[in-house]
Amino acid sequence: MTQDKVENLSGKRSGPNVLFIITDQQRADNNGFMGNEVLRTPNLDQIASEGTVFENAWVSNPVCMPNRSTIMTGRMPTAHGVIFNERSLDWGANTFVRRFRKSGYQTGLIGKSHLQHGMSKNSIVAFRGEGVSADPYPKGWDTIEDFERYLEQDIQDPKDFYGFNHIELSMDHGARATGHHLRWAIENGANLEDMFVEYDAGAAGHDRSQNWWQVYQPPYAPEFHSTSFVTQRTIDFIEAAEAEDSPWLAWCSFPDPHHPMTPPGDWFYRHKAEDMVLPESRHDPLTDAPAHLKQIRQIHPKDQRNWVAPCGYGDDKLLAEAMAATYGMVEMIDDGVGQILATLERLHIEDNTIVVFTSDHGDMMGDHGLFLKGFMNYRGTLQVPMVINAPGKAAARTQSLASSIDLGPTLMDLCGVKGYDGIQGKSLAPVLDNPTDSVRDYVLIEDDIADITAKLTSFPGKTRSIITDEYRMSRNSKKEEQLYNLVDDPNEMNSLVKTNPSARGMMMEKLTDALIDADDAARGAPTTEQV
Repeated sequence: MTQDKVENLSGKRSGPNVLFIITDQQRADNNGFMGNEVLRTPNLDQIASEGTVFENAWVSNPVCMPNRSTIMTGRMPTAHGVIFNERSLDWGANTFVRRFRKSGYQTGLIGKSHLQHGMSKNSIVAFRGEGVSADPYPKGWDTIEDFERYLEQDIQDPKDFYGFNHIELSMDHGARATGHHLRWAIENGANLEDMFVEYDAGAAGHDRSQNWWQVYQPPYAPEFHSTSFVTQRTIDFIEAAEAEDSPWLAWCSFPDPHHPMTPPGDWFYRHKAEDMVLPESRHDPLTDAPAHLKQIRQIHPKDQRNWVAPCGYGDDKLLAEAMAATYGMVEMIDDGVGQILATLERLHIEDNTIVVFTSDHGDMMGDHGLFLKGFMNYRGTLQVPMVINAPGKAAARTQSLASSIDLGPTLMDLCGVKGYDGIQGKSLAPVLDNPTDSVRDYVLIEDDIADITAKLTSFPGKTRSIITDEYRMSRNSKKEEQLYNLVDDPNEMNSLVKTNPSARGMMMEKLTDALIDADDAARGAPTTEQV
């Protein structure tokens, strides 16, 4: 957990700081600034009121590891190789963070990383025979996020973790603490048996829902929760970097509001289930939906294969309880963000700090009768909150299309940091200057699982979605299709595949062009320097 000093190549401080705030599994509409009238997010709303709100922002993949790796690299999952949660990002992959570090920035990752499969080993289906290539990296390179590593007394963190010279990981969800978070909590007086719990109905806790075991209050005080850890250690990282008079990039990554829904202390009671506004589309008969979605919908949350598997929403009472608990988690995050923003003001650096807020993907939260995430290419999982507040840029809201893949290229552009070969994202800087401008006319979304996993399940091995200003079209490897007019039918209730052949033909042509553009030609190309 030591913070190594990075030499500034110019010999003095240069460039704006970057505070990159990212949550896990937070819907775009689970923020006050996106129109939610129940949630109270004054600090996130402040960032939105001072920055550019991208109201039409989408993921590159609706699953944690692929989309986080895409944000890091500016490359599509099929390009960087992390197509699902069962493989780690190549140890030598170039990232926008590596470029910032080489430009003299202190780079810190505080909270959830999920660039390695340590916390999602249960998603791996063993391959038969040998892999497509040999592993060229040193033994143990992909074990940095294995929770067992942090149960040891003396751990040695790598000096470079995908470009981060400083890492403090909070790797699990709900009331389960692992990584640096667990060690920090115990050092500050927490009990191991309260912090390190199993993902099951027998986990220690209070006020557990009778409808779904994943909604409950943790057995520990709020100051030990992951949100408190990420908040405090982000503040500490910023203060240390400022003491070195070094520009910094802080990846402030909250594990919440990903399920289990376990806001601690009074945050658990912030909202009542009876006050929740349930989605109208929860009664969607899924007439034109892919077959696997109809099967998923029939699975009650209590009958999930494991704690993270996609399922139906259960019933209205369960859904309302889950929503109320989720809102408590979001509001606790907002409170933490407020503390970090106050630190910027206290240090008088708010006018020299770019602040980004987004999430890695959304959550169905009852839309179309579905729950959680995974293989469900609807707005609930595909659309994310996205705000960029950059010094000198006027506050605005824009309908211009944006994607998670664009964030790294945008930050490098704003900070004058040189890029690298193979970047597929686009800088959104022109939109920050003019919110009516646009840098893309579509967003491509990939959603894959390993071939062997597809053979053992009912899920399609590959799904591709394309979003334009007007439509969303999806087609999977089973040749199932969906097509919606997002302007006239924002809840995606009436598929146009059969009723609007003209729109279908146009979108198929755009999808074909998008797939050609996304075909990567960068891997293995000659380079003049080491990553």
